[in-house]
Amino acid sequence: MADERPGPAEHVERPGATDDSATADSATADSATADSATADSATGDDATGDPPDPHRFGRPGPPLRRGPFLIGFTGALGVLLAYALFLAVRNAASMLILILVALFLAIGLDPAVARLRKWGLPRGVAVAAVALTALLLLGGGLFALVPPLVTQSAQFIEHLPTYVDDLRRNETVNDLIERYHLMDRVESAASPDVVGQAAGGVFGGARLLFGTVFNVLTVVVLTIYFLAAFERIKALGYALVPASRRERVRLLGDEILAKVGAYMVGALAVALLAGIATFVFATVVDLRYPFALAIVVAVCDLIPQIGATLGAILVSLVGFATSLPVGIACLVFFVVYQQVENYLIYPKVMRRSVQVSDVAAIAAALLGVALLGVIGALIAIPAVAAIQLILREVVLPRQQQG
Repeated sequence: MADERPGPAEHVERPGATDDSATADSATADSATADSATADSATGDDATGDPPDPHRFGRPGPPLRRGPFLIGFTGALGVLLAYALFLAVRNAASMLILILVALFLAIGLDPAVARLRKWGLPRGVAVAAVALTALLLLGGGLFALVPPLVTQSAQFIEHLPTYVDDLRRNETVNDLIERYHLMDRVESAASPDVVGQAAGGVFGGARLLFGTVFNVLTVVVLTIYFLAAFERIKALGYALVPASRRERVRLLGDEILAKVGAYMVGALAVALLAGIATFVFATVVDLRYPFALAIVVAVCDLIPQIGATLGAILVSLVGFATSLPVGIACLVFFVVYQQVENYLIYPKVMRRSVQVSDVAAIAAALLGVALLGVIGALIAIPAVAAIQLILREVVLPRQQQG
């Protein structure tokens, strides 16, 4: 009888092996079904396995012909949009100028905030400290300005006929007055009606006053907001740059912002020198309120284009209210000092702080005033410094490589 025991190569089926194999096959099938469903979901196939209809929303039509009508209509639409943008910018020009001034001041004050941050203060506390200091300085200047200005202006208007009579007693001046009929013109110009008309009347003066206060408060509030969000604004601006160039743009941008801060420091130094010179002159000629007049000139000197002239007019009014020779001395002093400041002090200080040459500083200031007025004078020197940095670090190296 043959031996029916299994050989070594034969498989012996153990109890329960069939059930295990069936369970494994079932799990594998379930996994394959899940993978198939996932793939169908990823590819957009429906439950039946058929791909979705690519034209279920209709078949796309042929492309539009670029005929003369379509080209003309597109061009006209572009012109209309450009004109609408121009009107929007023109109508909002005054507010845009305030925003630009506030942003410029925030850039200039940010180095002070960064210094306080290095001392361990939170950014909010540092911004509050810098803003409070600036407001105290501005308020102190106004407090020193308003009482003397009101008093001396009233005295000058009160004594104006006396000054005119003193001029008429001079033979040479009297001859010129008689020859050109200057007396009638001066008396008509000094009448209260003419002065009121020149100021636009009571309502015009009040509107000008409230408008100036509103603009100043707007700039102050915007500057504080820009200071508080300055790091986020910078991060957003750098995030718009492609990642491959972001680091270089960030380094160049930080350097340009540092130039703006250095310009603000230089402008403060020039204003401080103007205030010191005014204080010394006012003390020598025995003007009243010398310290207040020095603060007035320093604050006004921070205003581009018209600030120095405005400060000179205010101090000259006080001088004429004191005496005629003192008033003439004030005019002569400020004419000479402004020439020295414009062509000697200002270029030297800006060359040291912003590293811009004397010729470039003078040319930039004149060109900025001619193009954009006060705003142009405000941003002219930092703009030249930024252009100089970009030329040195970007344009010239490319020219050397080419």
